[in-house]
Amino acid sequence: MRNRKYKTVEFPRSRIATFDIGAIGKEKHYVTALLELDVTEARRKIRAARRTSGQKLSFNGWLLKAIAETIGKYPEVAAYRCGRRKLIVFDDVDISIIVEKEINGTKVPLPLVIGKANEKSAAAISAEIEKARTKELSKERMVLEQGASLPKRLYYFLPGAMRRLAWRIMLRRPRFVFGKMGNVVVSSVGMMGRVNGWFVQTSVHPLSFGIGAITRKPVAAGDEIWIGEVLHMTVLLDHNAIDGAPMARFIKALTENIENGIGL
Repeated sequence: MRNRKYKTVEFPRSRIATFDIGAIGKEKHYVTALLELDVTEARRKIRAARRTSGQKLSFNGWLLKAIAETIGKYPEVAAYRCGRRKLIVFDDVDISIIVEKEINGTKVPLPLVIGKANEKSAAAISAEIEKARTKELSKERMVLEQGASLPKRLYYFLPGAMRRLAWRIMLRRPRFVFGKMGNVVVSSVGMMGRVNGWFVQTSVHPLSFGIGAITRKPVAAGDEIWIGEVLHMTVLLDHNAIDGAPMARFIKALTENIENGIGL
């Protein structure tokens, strides 16, 4: 056999948690919605708002606000199951996202929870994301995780079965979990590659959004057809917490709010 050249690359320790979330996520009973949303009008309004107000309003910041405001009207879609016959429905919409930061030339994903997103403005959410992205963080702190508590540091040294057991136990305590990672997660991986399609994520949250790329494609309404800016979005809804009819009403309201540029 010919010798093959290769290199061994060490992945970040945080990747271990990703393995566990993927394994636990397979146990959830999600209903998956694949959406195409015409965001032409929303993006036009955002550009106009930037010109008139001078605010640093981002599309992602506004999208999180639109999602949070819709959930505020249908809070049961982000409810945690508690025991066999109970749900815990939170008044607040706390959204977990990943902010990518560059540390010494290396791009590192960092978790950020935007608390009470349903009560914040799109501009405030945009500013919070930008602040987290630009906040200085040394590479040493990331590698050594000096800011992490002892249980968090020990977690990475546990066998896989014990780590996943810890996740299962934690997810049975909705109030604790909500305080740590919110009740909604939004992943924007698809916007990085500009792929004309969807990606289906895994999650442990009761409600999960996968944000894909925005592409230009034909859009039809009645007898009219035009070229619009279309956002691909994947929504995972926990069928253990909510039935199909409320899911459909939520998706309908979400689609209308996003396509109409709610709050702009």
